[in-house]
Amino acid sequence: MSSPGILGKKIGMTQIFRPDGQVVPVTLVKAGPCVVTQRKTPTTDGYDAVQLGLVEFAKSKNLTKPAAGHLKKSGAEGVRFQGEFRLGPGDGDLKAGDRVLVDSFKAKDKVDVTGVSKGRGFAGFVKRHHFGGGEGSHGSMFHRAPGSIGGSSFPSRVFPGMRSAGHMGSAQVTVRNLEVVDIDTEDNVLMVKGAIPGPNGSYVMVRRAKVRG
Repeated sequence: MSSPGILGKKIGMTQIFRPDGQVVPVTLVKAGPCVVTQRKTPTTDGYDAVQLGLVEFAKSKNLTKPAAGHLKKSGAEGVRFQGEFRLGPGDGDLKAGDRVLVDSFKAKDKVDVTGVSKGRGFAGFVKRHHFGGGEGSHGSMFHRAPGSIGGSSFPSRVFPGMRSAGHMGSAQVTVRNLEVVDIDTEDNVLMVKGAIPGPNGSYVMVRRAKVRG
């Protein structure tokens, strides 16, 4: 059944060889099996969407009572990670309890992958914003400093939004228009060309890419 997307876990990166000998870097994603935990409609919710849950056989004692009740209502026990996808033209008429598997995708499909990037902790200007830095010799004391961030006489303050040192990573990131190289229906593995956000073992959302003219 056609689905707008699927949930999964990042396994890691490897490379495969095309028949012509070309080396292609790919990321392996354990995509599904997923189950529909809720169907949202314009009548009841104001928009058309489907909520999926990644089946991992999670123990109910590790879930909050509201979450456990929500999953029990749709017959989707064992779900820990959930995500929502908007439905559009061409998507299947999914309902609560339906299963979404990796075979809803095929090779050469274009997808957008959303995940949480790796946390880098507190980072400086050069690492966080790729500042060039100053001279490294001849008595320079301006190696990894930010430069001017505001005049002393006017405006006599630092404007909000100036790039500065601070927390880096642990942010939601979407990489768009990645190509599906191959799928493994037996092990529920999706092979996506290139890199995707997050460390190995992190949850990701894979949705079909929007058609761009």
